Amino acid sequence: MPKTYDAIIIGSGAGGLTAAVALAQAGQKVLVCEQHGKPGGWTHSFTLNGYRFSPGVHYIGGVGTGGSLDRTYRGLGVSEHLAFCELNPDGYDHIIIGDKQYDFPKGKENLKNKLIEYFPHEAEGITGYIDMVDKMVTGLGNMGKVKSPATAVKAAGGAMSVMRWATRSGQDLIEHFITDPILRGILGGQAGDHGVPPSQVSAFVQAGIMHHYFNGGYYPKGGAFAIPKAFVRELKQAGGEIRLKTSVEKILLEDGKVTGVKLADGEVIHTKNVVSNADPEVTFGKLIGRESLSKKLVNKLDRVTYSVSALSLFFAVDMDLRAAGLDSGNFWLYDNEDVDGLYKLGLTDHALSADEPGMMFLTVTTLKDPSKMHSGHHTCEAFTFVDYSAFEKWSDSKKGDRPADYEAEKEELSEKLFRKLEKHVPGISKHIVYWSLSTPLTNEHYINATRGNQYGIAKSRRQVGPGAFPIRTEIDGLYMCGASTLSHGVAGATRSGLAAAANILDCGISDLLTQNGPPMEIYPSDDISKWPEHLQKKIARGLEE
Repeated sequence: MPKTYDAIIIGSGAGGLTAAVALAQAGQKVLVCEQHGKPGGWTHSFTLNGYRFSPGVHYIGGVGTGGSLDRTYRGLGVSEHLAFCELNPDGYDHIIIGDKQYDFPKGKENLKNKLIEYFPHEAEGITGYIDMVDKMVTGLGNMGKVKSPATAVKAAGGAMSVMRWATRSGQDLIEHFITDPILRGILGGQAGDHGVPPSQVSAFVQAGIMHHYFNGGYYPKGGAFAIPKAFVRELKQAGGEIRLKTSVEKILLEDGKVTGVKLADGEVIHTKNVVSNADPEVTFGKLIGRESLSKKLVNKLDRVTYSVSALSLFFAVDMDLRAAGLDSGNFWLYDNEDVDGLYKLGLTDHALSADEPGMMFLTVTTLKDPSKMHSGHHTCEAFTFVDYSAFEKWSDSKKGDRPADYEAEKEELSEKLFRKLEKHVPGISKHIVYWSLSTPLTNEHYINATRGNQYGIAKSRRQVGPGAFPIRTEIDGLYMCGASTLSHGVAGATRSGLAAAANILDCGISDLLTQNGPPMEIYPSDDISKWPEHLQKKIARGLEE
């Protein structure tokens, strides 16, 4: 007899694993199917030449006491297996325009005051902008919490001021308050967290990114993989199962209802509910097929645009990067203040034709988590955006068997990226001890991401909120989670997984968060003296090796 489950989860990204753990803890018989050899989706880590890299997680908000992820991780019990490193509170993000650096410190008032310090003539606009960001995000969160006529009136007033931004862009929001072109560029400088030019992204996504980090940025101790590792432990403890290297070929339907899945090896597994953590094209286009969908959904699938892809440079150096002026914060490198224009170039094949990219994101993961030092070397990750079309001519080739001209292109692109880095960290290219470049084809292979996308569907004005993909689909028993639903990033995807589980169980999200896990340890990235003694010794060994 074939096996039967209450729920099968396709994909083990942050959304899929969250849904799986919540359902298993509620007593459901759960199976997670992951096509890759490692769980985690964009939260996985990998090791190359002894160096650990985490391609999709560079900082997370809401981890401090009382934050949204703190409540979720404790509520699911995964906090018992997680610790975080707090990025530089004086600058978790460093926006560099030309050769001048602007820091984003922890705390809404600190951020406001810092920006006013840089741009005193824009004090009124900065105050208005940051207050509106706060009002927009908290206003959205409060809309469904109306409990009395008095709060309803207050909520309606707040909603009116907030909802006027519903069809506007992030650039509209910035320009409404700010006139200085450099400050406009700085406020658009976190756009890499969603990958859409500020003039095209939803104003709510623009506001949501800044708000998410008001209380600082955090990095999982041990790298991104610490997150899926913790979730898999809790999943197994709750009686759930996960199968790696297990591709789902078809979601099986009968009379418009989910009945199970067929794996790539031909095995059929029955279930009443499927939660897909795959993107919409994979879920509906490949695993179900357009012939089984409504005309409305087919039209939506045919119109949807996916988020940008990237060139991802993973490298290690035998250089003292702290002495070179780097710290645990992220470095956003822009040639000039036209940040919107630079992101528009990222939606094309410009990176292949340019002498070097006009923008880049740089992070030193061993300054975020000093316990990751290996042989005294720092590990770094740098990214610049590029459209999938630039690599489409090689898309029929397989990982490990790409043609020589593809490998030559990667060599040339890596040289360009190092050339760009050299301008910001002089001498770094002489200290490279290892490097590897990933392209949109790499994303497509490992993450099964349509056109190598980084963030699910593009977060344009028409593709967020009602324009995104709902958790509960038109097919009975099929649910979605992940970056193309409620929101993207670790926090957004995690929330979508909770929503999928709550839909299946017909309960509230708070009903799922019952495990009362312990508080998570949080270590300051830039002050090793405050770490426990045994970790200080480990860090010292890593520095000496």
